[in-house]
Amino acid sequence: MKKTALLITFLLAFFNFNAWAGPNGYLFIIGGGDWPDGMMNRYLEIAQKFGTGKIIIFPMASSVPDETSAEEAADFKKLGVKEIEIHNLTREQAMQPDSAKILDGVGGIFFSGGDQARLMGVLLDTPIYKRLHELFYKGCIIAGTSAGAAAMSEVMITGEEVRKVEEGHEFETLQTSNVITVPGLGFVKNAIVDQHFVIRKRYNRLMSLLAEHPKLMGIAIDESTAILVKPDETFEVIGASQVMVFDPAQARFHILPSQKIGFTNMVLHALTAGNVFDMKSRKVKNP
Repeated sequence: MKKTALLITFLLAFFNFNAWAGPNGYLFIIGGGDWPDGMMNRYLEIAQKFGTGKIIIFPMASSVPDETSAEEAADFKKLGVKEIEIHNLTREQAMQPDSAKILDGVGGIFFSGGDQARLMGVLLDTPIYKRLHELFYKGCIIAGTSAGAAAMSEVMITGEEVRKVEEGHEFETLQTSNVITVPGLGFVKNAIVDQHFVIRKRYNRLMSLLAEHPKLMGIAIDESTAILVKPDETFEVIGASQVMVFDPAQARFHILPSQKIGFTNMVLHALTAGNVFDMKSRKVKNP
């Protein structure tokens, strides 16, 4: 009986540990724009230590996927990457039972920019989607730029709004029930990721969305800037510009009948290269 009790205790501890243990992988989330010298080195250092070190580019978000992926592959080759594969998939191809085999031996994944809804229209709930999460838990590094950055979060901004507006007048309001979202890749569960943030003045849409998701943070990455998210749920800022973190944990929102919003006590951080942010405690570790 004692042996049985000890075995049960061990099994419970084992399964509880594995349920608690988080992913061992990394995220490299780029706000779009050019890659400053040295920025991608951190991504490649981690990729080269996992699997065969092969880099796989998924360019499905792009309206010109062949051109986009060719340019990115050329940039990676200049940085010394020896093995690169480009997979521009259709939904039908991604749904094939053996589609995930293309990820065998991968060291790092890279999602190109474009339209994040187009990317998720191909990958969501496919064998590849499932395999990406398995690889992330094992230690793979997954990167995305622009649309590929927005797709990292579970709640994904599509870039569209409910209001019908003329071109050049998008997201001119702070209001609820206007910013359209769909499920993203889901690697970031406690925040909504936005990109091209400072240069394109995307404050309105992210703050409007946080009024609907007050338990989530907003992580807003500017161009030529990235965050390296580590297994301990901290991230380091890398690159030339800023990363804005909106924390509504203590905020109080009020919504008018017109759906216009007001709020108080929103915490805002503007982080630059070298800053480290802890997503669990929601604090800057080296202000």
